[in-house]
Order: sequence, then C-alpha cells, then structure tokens
Amino acid sequence: MGDTVQQIKDRLSIVDVVSGYVKLERSGQSLRARCPFHAERTPSFFVSPERGTYHCFGCGVGGDIFAFIEEIEGLDFKGALKLLAEKAGVPLVYEKTSSRDARSRLFELLEAATIFYASHLNSDARKYLMERGLNEATIKAFRLGLAGKEWSVACEQFRSKGFSEKEIIDAGLGKKNERGSLTDKFRNRIMFPISDSAGRVIAFSGRIFGEAASPEAPKYLNSPETPLYRKSQVLYGFDRAKQAIRKHNFAVLVEGQMDLLASHQSGWVNTVAVSGTAFTREHALLLSRLTQNLVIALDADEAGIKAAGRAARAGMAGGLNVKVAQLPDGLDPADLIVNSGVDAWRKAIREAKDIITFLLDVLEKHAPQTDKFRRNVEAVVLPFVADVQSPIAREQYIREIAGRLQVSEQAVSDATLKLPRSALESVEVKKLTTDPIKAADRTRQAFALLLWQESLDKPSIDLGAFSEELRGAIGSDALEILRNLPDIEKEPLRFSAEDIYGKTSSLKREATILIGSITKDKLAVELRRATIALQRAEAEGDEKAILELIKECKLLTNRIAQIHE
Repeated sequence: MGDTVQQIKDRLSIVDVVSGYVKLERSGQSLRARCPFHAERTPSFFVSPERGTYHCFGCGVGGDIFAFIEEIEGLDFKGALKLLAEKAGVPLVYEKTSSRDARSRLFELLEAATIFYASHLNSDARKYLMERGLNEATIKAFRLGLAGKEWSVACEQFRSKGFSEKEIIDAGLGKKNERGSLTDKFRNRIMFPISDSAGRVIAFSGRIFGEAASPEAPKYLNSPETPLYRKSQVLYGFDRAKQAIRKHNFAVLVEGQMDLLASHQSGWVNTVAVSGTAFTREHALLLSRLTQNLVIALDADEAGIKAAGRAARAGMAGGLNVKVAQLPDGLDPADLIVNSGVDAWRKAIREAKDIITFLLDVLEKHAPQTDKFRRNVEAVVLPFVADVQSPIAREQYIREIAGRLQVSEQAVSDATLKLPRSALESVEVKKLTTDPIKAADRTRQAFALLLWQESLDKPSIDLGAFSEELRGAIGSDALEILRNLPDIEKEPLRFSAEDIYGKTSSLKREATILIGSITKDKLAVELRRATIALQRAEAEGDEKAILELIKECKLLTNRIAQIHE
C-alpha cells in the first residue's frame, strides 16, 4: 500500500489535485486561494508545490493530497486512495488479510448486495423501468436491481458469503423480527444503489414494486443511517455528476432517483438528487466546492414548490446562487422528459428563474388579489431576502418586490429588517486571523523560518548557523520544545514563513534581524527584572545589592544598544 501511495504522489502534484476544485493564484513561492472548506472573502488557503501540502489559516485544515480529497469529497482514506489512483492511472491492489477493518467489511458487503440485487432484476422490473423512459444502458450503468418477495433470501446469501448478522444489520440490509430472526430490510422493491464520492456503494433506496407488495408500504424505502451513510451529507448521483458540475459551473437538483436517471440519460449529467431527506446546508456546502450555481427542479405541485423553497433557503445559506426551473403543472422532471421530450427539459433548465422572481410569479398566479398577494409576499418571500448576504443583491430584490406590490422600496426594506435571518444562515464559521505571523511571537516566527528553509532543497540561509543562533537566543530547552511540536502544527508555521519571506531577496539579513529582535526582547525582560530588583534594594538600603544591580543594568543596556535591527 505504501508503494501505491508513493506512486500516486509521484504522478499527481498537490497543484494538480487542488486546482481541480479551486482557482489558485501565485503568492511568492506558494499558491493561494479562497478556502473551499469555509466561506471567506480574503484568501487564506495556501498550497506549497515544493512540499506537496496545503494549509488554511482560516479554518486550520491542512495536509497532503490524500487529506485534501478526504476533506473535500467526504471520504475516508481508502476512498481517497481509490479516487486518486484512478486519476493517476495507478492500479490498486489490496492485500488480503484477516484483519480488515469494520468499514472495509461494510463496503464489501454493500458491493455484494449490489451485485445480488442486480442479478435478480427480472423482465417485469425491466419493463417497468423502460416504460418510465429508461434504457438498458442507464439501468446497467446505475446498477439497478430488485429485492424480491422472499423474507430473508438476501440475508441468507450475505451470510453464506461470510458476513455476520451484526454486519448485515450495521449495513442497513437486514433487521430482526419479533421472534429475533434476521429478515431482509428490502422486499418487493426496485433497488437504487447510493454511492459515496468515490463511487463506492454506501446505501440503497428501494421503490415499491410487484404484485406481492403491501399497498400500505411506503413508496420509497431508504437505508437507515449507518457508519457509512449520512443522509444529510450524501446526494444521489454526486459521484457521477461532480465532473460535469465543475465543467458547466452549475448543478441541477431533482427530488428522486427516477428524475435523476432521466436527466442523466438526457445529457444533463450535472444533476444530483436528494434521497430520503430534505436538501440541507451540508448538501449545499458539498456542491459549493464545485460551483456557486444551483438550479432546483422539483415537482410542480404545491408540496414540490414548498420543498423548492426550503431547498433554496438551504442553498442560499450554503453560499449558492439559486434558481428554480418552473415545470408544467402536475409533472416531475422524469414525466416531463417522457411526455414532452428532452427539449422541454432543456428549456425548463435554461429558463430557470431566480428564486425571488420564481416565488413572486407563483404567489401572484395563485393569489392575484392585492392584499392576499402582499401577505403572501411578506410571509414567504421576505424571509429569503433577509437571508441574502450581498447588499447589492438584496437591494435589487427589494426594488423588484416593491414594483410588484406597488409600494415604496423603503417600506419593503423596513419590513425585511424586522425579520430574523435564517437559522441556517446564523451558523457562523469561526474565522481565525489570515496572517498568523502578526499574532505569533518572534520566537515561533524564527522557528517557522528555520522549518521552511529546512524543507527546501536549496535553502537561502546557513541552516546550521541559524539553528545555533536561535538556540543561543531562546535556549536549548525552548528550541527542543519547538522541535517536538507535532507535524500538524509545524506545517502551518512553514506556510506562514513562506508567505512572509517568500518574496524577500535578502533573507539572510531578515534572519539576522529576527534573531536580534528575539535577543533584544530577552535582554529587555532581564533589564526590567534587574530594574525592579534595584528599586527594591534602594528602598531597603542594601548598598551591596545596589552596586551589583547597577552594574547588571548597565551591562544589559549596553548589550541591547549593540543589537541592530
């Protein structure tokens, strides 16, 4: 595994990987950007091509290419390894051992389940899927399957493969009945595998299907929360959509699996879907790492419009520019594509309206009376305006609303100011200083300079001499404490020194000044101590101590005067 990691690092630089997610710009010997992990205006995210690392001084994240992919894709190390190996063209060979970790076992089980369900997809289920507009290539690509009517055939198959009851339950594939026997979680359902960002199956969504299905059963049944699956952090189809989202610089959000499959089949591969939960701020942050633009295309009924409003608010709280595709009444995206063709779906997406305009149009259509329209606008639209972060955009919305209501902009503004900002928007990201050197003391600054220079193939200063000068200035014990800092604390110090001194042409002089400043600070502390002791000796009339302390104060004063900054 170690050889595989090194091969990947040899083929992929930190710049290759990070630049696929954020726009980097040169900053001395480093590159910098706005951090993809938290909202910020001033870039505090730095990348070092020479060391193959990154660090954000705003939120504190940092590491190598594997750490970056784990953080930005929401993967574990093996998931990041799989994704980067594919990108680098390095074959992955896993060693077969008896001590595989629990997560790996769950991934293996869910993969086995996907194969099992796909092998049971019968002609009736295929006919239904094709009547809904799907072709054989889409069914195969998304690995659709079928859970039959038997009570425990899937669990028995998984146990025959060596998986325990606990693993089957932990993966969300089985459950205990009232008699304590293990039974299948999914029965009489067409199965849609849900994958993580690396394409590994982590859960399922099952649509009711078959004559044996109970009419009281829910239309869709989704996997429960598991060690691998967190509904609020996973979007169906994201693993297949992320490249297209980056390419086209916007994402399309639909509600269900069939809508997503129809959209992908129609060429809109930048489509993702919620599955078993509402669109959350975490979903919005996931998309915001790829684009700032979101088009919401949910069902055109009243429930769909309300869901679109909630999704839009979560998207805005996550920093996205949100538009809504207005579908014909009574149609969802899949039905629109089947009934009216791909061109109708393309037209709906391209003519998507800004969320504020969309809401105003819908409310005016359903309640054109002046008073009712005004009340609806106050209740539904103004909370969105209160969430808008940009003052310019907020003013534009206020102007549009005032025009629709035929009132003054001041009246709309006053009404908006009385509203609380969204609870989602009120969640603040802790922001640290973007210039850590100003907050650090000179000792850490000098040590940061030493660390940075030690990481270079061709340092600009005499490392041995500077290290000894620093030792002399702060003492051996203090330097040893700094040397023993964990790597996670050392890397930000390297970045900070590189940022400050990367463009300096006279680094030797800067190093000398820095050591001089540390020494001067240390002598100033000693002089202050000696001065206080002298005042105490004078008050006590201790002539011998007075003479010694006067001598010490003069010596310290002279030494300070000899230091040039």
